[in-house]
Amino acid sequence: MHDEAFVRFTADHVPREDLQRLMTRSNGPALGRAVWHFGALAVTGALLWRLRGSLWALPVLVAHAYVLVFVFCALHETAHRTAFRTRWLNALVGHLAGFLTFWPYRNYRVYHWEHHWHTQDPSRDPELYFPKPASPVAYVLVLTGIPNAIRRVGDILRLAAGIADRPWMAPLERRPLVSEARLYLLGYALGAGASVMAGTAVALLVWIAPWILGQAFLRPYLLAEHTGCGATRGCLENTRTTLSVALVRLFAWNIPYHAEHHAYPAIPFHALPQLHALVGRRIEHVEPGYVAATVTVNRYLFRQPAPASGRAKSAD
Repeated sequence: MHDEAFVRFTADHVPREDLQRLMTRSNGPALGRAVWHFGALAVTGALLWRLRGSLWALPVLVAHAYVLVFVFCALHETAHRTAFRTRWLNALVGHLAGFLTFWPYRNYRVYHWEHHWHTQDPSRDPELYFPKPASPVAYVLVLTGIPNAIRRVGDILRLAAGIADRPWMAPLERRPLVSEARLYLLGYALGAGASVMAGTAVALLVWIAPWILGQAFLRPYLLAEHTGCGATRGCLENTRTTLSVALVRLFAWNIPYHAEHHAYPAIPFHALPQLHALVGRRIEHVEPGYVAATVTVNRYLFRQPAPASGRAKSAD
């Protein structure tokens, strides 16, 4: 894998001394974020299991589903190997996040590397490999989490069967990807077997069901990153930044600053707010929050006419 893809710069709007400062990696911020995120996941999961069968479990289920699906953001950050200074910590947290979200770590790194190199290129960006919803019915289906669950489990089964034929899977990557998928599948099988033998539905209630239900939060977040942005090579033009509230940025590992991340992928997540202060005015697509971003995205997906207003602006 070409790791240099994750340390190259695609914009020149930041002075070199600021770049060097912002690029500094350390273990502290990511350790703190991981402890907070996985700790919150453990607390909401334990509370959900304790309250099962009562009406009080419903709001806890919503909170737990939200925290669980955004573990994907830990996968994203560790895939860049910028979250932690220590490489094995990136791999450890990345594999844990990948296992919980059914996206093997190395598999996601290969996929995401291609996405960064070919953002918004219809013929090469893997995020455009599967069509986006083009109608309200298709959009609602995406929010159910069912298509994502089928795709994630299907990809693992395909790779475990030795089928590594996606366009972004280079020949040298295919054998490691197959081996990784088989190890993940073994882990899932052992977990399922242990649940059956113990006669418990804890994995179904605390993991599988919330992961599927939580896609109603994650899918709009992911669609907001590039949908409706230009098919250009400029990362400040082909990617959207969404100025969300602190709680969203906390569980999303600051990736709502997505244009900044694409322009400078070597900068760790904890420095993205500082980067936004330097380049935010140059970003073409900025939304004041995810409600506004979802309206913009859906208008594009369903090809509704946009209002005659300029670029959205908001303060942090």
